Amino acid sequence: MTQITPDTSASIRRLDPEDAQQALAQVQELLHRHELVENLVHRQEHGDERAVLVEGLLQRQHEAELKELVNDLHPADIAFILESLPNAERQLIWRLVSAEHDADVLLEVDDWVRESLIEAMDRQDLVAATEGMDADELADLAPDLPPDVVAEVQKGLTIEERARLIEAMGYPDDSVGGIMDFEMVRVRDDVSLEVVLRYLRHLPELPDHTDQIFVVDRNDKLLGTLTLSSLLVNEPEIEVRAVMGTDYLSLSPLDSDSDAAGAFERYDLVSAPVVDDLGRLIGRVTISEVVDVIREDSDEQALSRAGMQEEDIFAPVIMALKNRAPWLLLNLCTASIASFVASRFEDTVSTIVMLAFLMSIVAGIGGNSGNQTMTLIIRALAVGRITDKNVWQLVKREMLVTFLVSLVGSTVAAVFAWAISNSISVALVMMAAMICNMLIGAMIGVLVPVVRNRFGKDPAMGSSVLLTFATDSMGFFIFLGLATIFLL
Repeated sequence: MTQITPDTSASIRRLDPEDAQQALAQVQELLHRHELVENLVHRQEHGDERAVLVEGLLQRQHEAELKELVNDLHPADIAFILESLPNAERQLIWRLVSAEHDADVLLEVDDWVRESLIEAMDRQDLVAATEGMDADELADLAPDLPPDVVAEVQKGLTIEERARLIEAMGYPDDSVGGIMDFEMVRVRDDVSLEVVLRYLRHLPELPDHTDQIFVVDRNDKLLGTLTLSSLLVNEPEIEVRAVMGTDYLSLSPLDSDSDAAGAFERYDLVSAPVVDDLGRLIGRVTISEVVDVIREDSDEQALSRAGMQEEDIFAPVIMALKNRAPWLLLNLCTASIASFVASRFEDTVSTIVMLAFLMSIVAGIGGNSGNQTMTLIIRALAVGRITDKNVWQLVKREMLVTFLVSLVGSTVAAVFAWAISNSISVALVMMAAMICNMLIGAMIGVLVPVVRNRFGKDPAMGSSVLLTFATDSMGFFIFLGLATIFLL
């Protein structure tokens, strides 16, 4: 387990997600105890000075315990606790967080929590929390901050920092420019490694995740990279140009942050330079930002498949309704269509009652098969493996795989249908319907994400709803249609 030793004589503090969960449980227990005591005191006679005094003492005691508990945590763990509490309790804990943690916590929490925290802070506290931030960090918070606070903080920036802030705020949120860091080490190619080492020793500290130094010319054009390992293992008198690497990955500030994350994953990068159209070094992207991008993309993808957007789990009910209702209403419409299709075969179902028990299997298996294909396709789209040239090859492959799987599955289903109906005809209809519906599910699982991606839409958004509509409606239609033709 990773351990860090503070500069003070305090005990060693571990960085452990389980510690955060235990702290959350302790916070919830203290809040619960505070609520019980408060309710008990309120039952005393109205205006009883002793009751008021006791309530005040107990409240200060509980707040002192909460403050000590929370402020001993890492800012990321404080953010986790704030995200896990209802708004009223969240605001109480936020007021107890030490001012020295405010900036780090605001950067760590999710957007939907950050807005409520900023609303609870007065202007002076916001300025104090943000005035020490780097330009890229301030750019992340700027959309949620009051304009007058941003203007006030800008006054304390140098001309270079102000220019960086304006530049960072000008890039889209989902671009490399939106996540790049301006703090980096750069050197010239005509100096010796000894000069570089002396330069590094004069720095207060290296920027986080510094695994390489960027080599530039007098116009800041990127010439190559010097890894720390090369700097340490080579002789000090050697010039930088002799050991620098020229085979490196560079990013454009307008590249997608998801594409950058894919490059980091593929090439096992810790950091990468960001250059403009003229090849000048303007920033870098580090693994810490990339991890955040990967997590956010994963969360968005999981929510999009259900037709949802990220929401505060403790948000007011009306906000949750606005988020969830549209796709649920669409799902209701699609389910109604599936029921309408089934109702058109009322005579068939009433004649062979066993079909009513079997048709849900056809629809369900088709949906599950399509969901497997859709998950595979969405993942492949996310990492850029699907192109115009291989999409139809992929469709044919998925159809073949699904057909072979459906042969096995439908045979088992046919045996089951024969066992409960004692009818070979019902078993054969069941088998044929399952094969057809699973192929439809596979086709929808490929085409829906690919078509949405082609038009610049999120391939995962509402995909499961559309898949369910297709496999339910077509499953009922095919199964009951075949039954009407061959069994009546």
